[in-house]
Amino acid sequence: DVSERWVMLPLLNHSDTPEAGARAADIAATLLRSKGIQQLATYTPSTETNNLAELDQQKSLSQAINNTKVQGYRFGVGGSVQEWRYKSGLDAEPAAGITLTVTDLISGKVIWSASGSSTGWGRESVSGVAHKLMAKLIDGLSLTE
Repeated sequence: DVSERWVMLPLLNHSDTPEAGARAADIAATLLRSKGIQQLATYTPSTETNNLAELDQQKSLSQAINNTKVQGYRFGVGGSVQEWRYKSGLDAEPAAGITLTVTDLISGKVIWSASGSSTGWGRESVSGVAHKLMAKLIDGLSLTE
């Protein structure tokens, strides 16, 4: 429901590329807003968070879900990045693999998920390939007023 409060949760980074989860989350947030979700906030951890805790992504995600639930958000968009890189070889094709989920923060149940992977041509960027992939995934998200 686009009238509810949504929050973009951290995307877990299972790739070898630092900050791939944050990059993918930024792209996903833009695509979700263009789909009509105007009340989409981005979760930012408190400044009191220990940097070592950031290394434990699952713990950070659980903390984000708990904090946003208390703050009155209804739906959380999360997921993970499995691949975000340029393949080795002459053409160095970009490759991205992403899973997106929507969780009802009140019940804790995942109400939508989609996953995919894509490669591009040597002249394309990883973020461009990821953008196209996530646009395709998010197109499958059904929203009601």
